[in-house]
Amino acid sequence: MGLPSVNIIFQQKAVKAIERGSVGILAMVLKDPLATSLVEFKLSDIADMPAELTAENKEYVEHAFMGTPQEVKVVVLPAGASDYSAALNYLEAIRFNLAVFPGIAAADTTTIASWAKSMRDAKERKIQVVLPHSAADHEAVINFATDNIQAFGKTYDASRYAARIAGLIAGLPLTVAPTFRVLSEVQDVPKLSKADADAAVDAGKLILYHDGGKVKIARGVTSLVTTTEDKGADWKKIKLSRIYDMMYQDIKETIEDEYIGSVQNSYENKLLLLNAINAYYEVLEQERVLDTGKNRCAINLPAQKTYLKSIGEAVDAMTEAQLKEANTRDKVFLVSNVKGLDAIEEVQLVVNL
Repeated sequence: MGLPSVNIIFQQKAVKAIERGSVGILAMVLKDPLATSLVEFKLSDIADMPAELTAENKEYVEHAFMGTPQEVKVVVLPAGASDYSAALNYLEAIRFNLAVFPGIAAADTTTIASWAKSMRDAKERKIQVVLPHSAADHEAVINFATDNIQAFGKTYDASRYAARIAGLIAGLPLTVAPTFRVLSEVQDVPKLSKADADAAVDAGKLILYHDGGKVKIARGVTSLVTTTEDKGADWKKIKLSRIYDMMYQDIKETIEDEYIGSVQNSYENKLLLLNAINAYYEVLEQERVLDTGKNRCAINLPAQKTYLKSIGEAVDAMTEAQLKEANTRDKVFLVSNVKGLDAIEEVQLVVNL
């Protein structure tokens, strides 16, 4: 039978107050001589910087805080660690929204990308990771793909500048996209034609782009390129995937903490749960995170009917009201339509003279 579970599946088309969760927690994994075994530092401000870190690792933390994330959880491995397996196991047990591995070697990115996919798809942990040059074709991975970045009097590759990008993303409110965020500290990046920049974005690459006056993020995209009926174009956008991830976590945690095992599975209690979720949607609509009037949770009648039939109920003789009110033992079948608000990223102006 297995453990009770809540499986909320966001599809593209398809009582307790549900509080919006934090979306700005960045996990940063470093290798440093200060650690003889794995150690974590929870930093809410740059002033909390561990004094023992190497100058390079301190720089990564400083770069992350330029983006004003709510918190940076610095997970430090011994400098001689052969891989990131200990850190990955540890990350599975702590809360964060976005992860970054500054200075990661190219040989390790595939392992980290596979882990991030597994966290989302198999372990119900809706996290993302910023990785250099990782064409993962999955919303779990943000593929940062700009090298030769001139900033702070140095030259950085994507791996060494990923902390800055991750901190920027983690610090953004859900009403703002990373698209066209200016990195004022960057003096120059390799010049790209508009066609080349467009091709990179279409390939799921987050790149830095020099517009002739300043350097900015070309477009806030995940590495997802191949869409499906269940995972549409919204998941290509960092802004939208962050919204849906927050909603998933908020609703899942509230149901697990307040409903599962504690509330009798009556029709009336199902309605209370529906009302709570819909009230949550309304708050997000008011805050302009969700598109107004396009978000609703209801009983999933087709799924409920299939289940009732499987346990021997005479569903064909039931009215819609009877189907809704039927006893579904320990199971609740819900369906939601949600639509996050994207940012303005393309403007077409026709000038008639």
